[in-house]
Amino acid sequence: MSVAGELQAVTFGLGAETFAVPVTLVREILDWSETFHIPNGPDYLLGLTDLRGEGVTTIDLRRRLGLPPVAPTPSTRILVIDVPVDGRDLVLGLVVDRVLEVSTFDRGQIGAAPDIGISWPSRYIAGVVKRTEGFVVLVDVAQIFSSADVSALRACAA
Repeated sequence: MSVAGELQAVTFGLGAETFAVPVTLVREILDWSETFHIPNGPDYLLGLTDLRGEGVTTIDLRRRLGLPPVAPTPSTRILVIDVPVDGRDLVLGLVVDRVLEVSTFDRGQIGAAPDIGISWPSRYIAGVVKRTEGFVVLVDVAQIFSSADVSALRACAA
């Protein structure tokens, strides 16, 4: 349960970096499994993952953020999340290198998204938290998927 001054988030790793999404968006965390491939989708679209008989559109978050793809390991997980887009939730599976923990951040410690000048826009960042062991980047999942991306994903999954 989050208090007004706190944010609970699921932290996960992509390479050496630590990212987080609000726990309220996370439906569940799945072990890695091969996806049902969907042809002609964007390069970051891996396919569909079976979630109790329902197909969940699954993307490689590394590729979507412009990072090089890596082979799945025993630590690879799929975060099934609700992405708020155009007034409704799109259920997506995000493939991440590893899930770390549920962390609680004091909202006063969350800094603004810096203009970091790398291949993915700073609008993807909801904020940054400095911790003893480094930074945690809070990902704005709604910004990662534009309306055009959502339309393409829906068309591929249909």
